[in-house]
Amino acid sequence: MEAVERATLAAVCPEAIEVIDGWLLPMDSGSIGRAKSAVPLRHAVMCAAQAERQVIAIESVYQTRGHEAVFRLASHANLEPLHKVLSARGYQASQPTWVQTGSVAAMRAVTLAAPADVDDAPDEAWAQLFLGEGFDPVDGGHRIRNLSRATSNVYASLREGGHTLAGGAASFAHGWASVHGMRTHSAHRGKGLAGRVLAGLADAAHQRGFTQVFLQVEADNPGAQALYQRAGFTIVWAYEYWKKPT
Repeated sequence: MEAVERATLAAVCPEAIEVIDGWLLPMDSGSIGRAKSAVPLRHAVMCAAQAERQVIAIESVYQTRGHEAVFRLASHANLEPLHKVLSARGYQASQPTWVQTGSVAAMRAVTLAAPADVDDAPDEAWAQLFLGEGFDPVDGGHRIRNLSRATSNVYASLREGGHTLAGGAASFAHGWASVHGMRTHSAHRGKGLAGRVLAGLADAAHQRGFTQVFLQVEADNPGAQALYQRAGFTIVWAYEYWKKPT
């Protein structure tokens, strides 16, 4: 779990990270939830008093740095005391998300079609996928910024007829490959292009000696879930974001 959480932040590259008492506290001015929410490195058992002390300490760090405190917590019985403390302090849980793991080999086998090209740096056409029809341009701009400035990332582009139709990114850190920022142009969905992006990212992971891969997908995205299931991914835990309503 710790390696996955550290690798996640290496990929989304927040502006700052604090580490206290077995927690990562990323801080960022953008819209990527994983880049600005406190997350524990283990699903350890704790009593109610410990949970309250931990929440208060984390709130203090975020407040001192000028950021809203947000918690990213697994739906795990060991973390129930944290859930109860946060609920009592006015936090609400939202955006259920699955952490899924798989093998690079199975991800590569998701398609027999030609894989996407993979580059060490994103080009303008790759970035434009995040700003196209059907996507929030503000959120897209933040994702372009964060994914582009990470030092361990590569960028997949499926190009046809001089246009980039689908893309994504992979990161390599803490013993894991990970998949991020999967996007397909709205006019070209349902054609198997995302599978070709995964295949290209799998080739890049294999070339670097990685055998295991993870990704995170929202629970209300059945299309992406179906693709990842075909690519051999299985759920290892689920989490939600806990924050106070504005």
